[in-house]
Formats: sequence, C-alpha cells, structure tokens
Amino acid sequence: MRLIRSKLSVLIALSAVAVSPAIAHQTHAAADTLTEPQVRAILAENGFTRIDDLDFEDGMWETDATSADGKRVDVRVNPVSGDILVEKLVSTLSEADIKAKLAAAGYSKIHDVDFDDGMWKAEAEESNGNDVEIHLDANTGQIVHVEND
Repeated sequence: MRLIRSKLSVLIALSAVAVSPAIAHQTHAAADTLTEPQVRAILAENGFTRIDDLDFEDGMWETDATSADGKRVDVRVNPVSGDILVEKLVSTLSEADIKAKLAAAGYSKIHDVDFDDGMWKAEAEESNGNDVEIHLDANTGQIVHVEND
C-alpha cells in the first residue's frame, strides 16, 4: 500500500512538473533541504551514534541509530527543520551521565541504572544510608522523584 502511494505520488509530481512552472520552483527548494552530512551532524549533536543506512525516503531522512542510552532505534529527520522523530522517546544522556549526576548530588552505591518509559531510573544509597530508587528527567538528568527502596 505504501509503495503504491509512493509511486502514485511520483507520477503526480512528474505530471505536475510537465505542466506547471511553479512546481519547478518547489523542486529547486528541495535542493535547499538538509544534506546527508548535515543530518548525520544533527543526529550526532543529539547523542546518536552508529548511524546506519541513512536514506531519504517518503520525504524524510530515515536511519537506524544507537541513542545516547545505548538502544537501537528507528529515526526520522525532517529534511527542512531538522526535527528528529524516533520510534519512542530516547534520552540524550547516557548511563554514565546519570551516574555522574547522582554522584554529584551525594548518592553512592549507584546501580541498576535503566532508561524506561521516558525516564531514567536508578537505585542508590543516600548519605544517611537509606536505599532509594531515583527517577530522573530523560534530557536534563534532573531528579524528578526519590522513593525508599
């Protein structure tokens, strides 16, 4: 179905180019969209690594990449705005970043650091010896919630 729509769109676009000079201007504007190296740079700036098979398909740049939290995700990048769309929310922070933030906040024995459902979660020990589970913001690493473990 997607392939049929794609072919139909191409046929419509080709027939429009033959009859409309306005479409020629739109085709030229497409040359002003982000290039593959620019898209790779945007992804890298946002914590993505192992950017594989970057292709322009269905009006978007598409790739498989590893997010900052180490998970493989399908990623799309808007070719004009550079907005990144992923199959699910990812974090620009890594596990090491979270451990460092928690250590700086006075926690010790930090373990079981996981990114789940759009939040970082970790278990640690407070300075008073209490074991706690800590929830952190996906992009800032700010502590959102602390509960006794």
